[in-house]
Amino acid sequence: MIYAIIAAGQGSRLAGEGITLPKPLVRVSGVPLIERLALIMASRHDCEGLEIIVSEEGGEVRHHLESLKINVPLHVTVKTTPGSMHSLAALAPRLRDKAFCLATVDAVFHPEEFDAYADAFGSGPECDALMAVTTYLDDEKPLYVAVTPEMEITGFFDTPASGSSYVSGGIYILKPSTLSLLDECMSAGLTRMRDFQRSLVAAGMRLRAFQFSRIIDVDHISDIAAAEALTNHKPIQSQWPK
Repeated sequence: MIYAIIAAGQGSRLAGEGITLPKPLVRVSGVPLIERLALIMASRHDCEGLEIIVSEEGGEVRHHLESLKINVPLHVTVKTTPGSMHSLAALAPRLRDKAFCLATVDAVFHPEEFDAYADAFGSGPECDALMAVTTYLDDEKPLYVAVTPEMEITGFFDTPASGSSYVSGGIYILKPSTLSLLDECMSAGLTRMRDFQRSLVAAGMRLRAFQFSRIIDVDHISDIAAAEALTNHKPIQSQWPK
């Protein structure tokens, strides 16, 4: 499986609170967000390579990635995009051959849960996409996910709906066949990742949900402390000097 990271955002909310580092280099328990996520993904037994998109202003981020000792092929796409769906579209030409796992750079979670999630895609019921969900409400504009008792996804909603006790965690495992719907979304002028997710449901694709205990999006300074509290039980060892 290919693992991919979206790190092309501007981190405007953190910058507005006085953080001068590019968002991917913001540290949680001493480790930059992008390094933490890259090391977790690269350590997977099924990782065949990492695909990462960074903004055109992300020279410092690219330098950091180049310094890491990662034992899988790493390819960095440089492009400034208006949102995560456009970032996925920029990565899509390199993701059309096999299943891939995609995460936003600011998602912080337990590595053990991520391993269980990635393993479940190949060992669980057949599906076109396996979406990470959580009951932990952390996002300012959460995407609510409605599921059946068997964790089959029936819809994505901007406000709570019947059966939507979960919210999206910003981590996705997708088969390449789903990218045909991404092309349609882009052609229709849609801009948000949730629009793409809704298109998958509308097309009748088989979507399943996998529950994480917590996934924290690091959008504000206060989120850093929450993410550190989550990760301190088993910290990731940074390759970068403090």
